[in-house]
Amino acid sequence: MLRARHYLVRGRVQGVGYRYFALGAAERLGVTGYVRNLASGNVEVHAEADEATLEAFKRELEQGPRMARVREVVESDLPFSGSYSSFLIRG
Repeated sequence: MLRARHYLVRGRVQGVGYRYFALGAAERLGVTGYVRNLASGNVEVHAEADEATLEAFKRELEQGPRMARVREVVESDLPFSGSYSSFLIRG
């Protein structure tokens, strides 16, 4: 069953290539949705895939690129929309 999740990534995650890292992980795993920087300095991720894929994706988000320092990833469930055909970088 396909699911949707919202991830709020906190730490040193802007200016370190985090959005491109998330894009690469999503493309590798087959996740659709988007990633974007927030004015707060955090990164927001909307992801849609099956449960096992979302768990693997979250592990990647917790790791982040080499220069990032991920402090925490806050996860919440969302209604599955099916409106994404790929994974995008927004803003």
